[in-house]
Amino acid sequence: MNINRLTLGMVSTNCYIISNPNTKEAIVFDPADNASDIIQFIKKEELTLVGILLTHGHFDHILAVRELANECKVSIYAGEHEKDLLEDPYMNCSLTMGGKSFTVQADTWLMDKEIINLAGFDIEVIHTPGHTGGGVCYLFSKEGVLVSGDTLFEESIGRADLPTGNQQVLLDTIKNKLFVLDDHIMVLPGHSDTTTIGHEKQNNPYIG
Repeated sequence: MNINRLTLGMVSTNCYIISNPNTKEAIVFDPADNASDIIQFIKKEELTLVGILLTHGHFDHILAVRELANECKVSIYAGEHEKDLLEDPYMNCSLTMGGKSFTVQADTWLMDKEIINLAGFDIEVIHTPGHTGGGVCYLFSKEGVLVSGDTLFEESIGRADLPTGNQQVLLDTIKNKLFVLDDHIMVLPGHSDTTTIGHEKQNNPYIG
């Protein structure tokens, strides 16, 4: 597994490109903005994009989705409970915070605990409400990697004051769905630096 991070857009969102060195197939997580930068990286590394996975629908995680999907002719995946937010420019904050109306329609809606195979990886979908009602994390169990979106950050957590967010639900989600994972799991958050489940269990001040 190769993991590359591009930090993009007006609020420095982490877009991850995870690829299989054996097949040169790749998955993009949360193409935040600047589709040309993502496409340039994919071409430079001679990768074949096989899917776009969204952790949630906020504008700062989706602005490059349509251009990237059209250019690379791949499907867009998102949590099944995030449909309303993705398709509403007020709920996804593109109008209120991003300065322009932007919506996304996923091709495939993913269920909690569903396992999908892309680029030769088995990826478990974990419904992680709190930051948004339909947000998900993606777990690569075999490789020990979690793409956490804006649910869990390095020694912090996502905000819960935007549409469909709920602070108590977010705290419960982290405790009951993420902190039950193995300590060695590497966490790739939507903002800030990489961390691990074990580090957050010991050091995250928001989780008692």
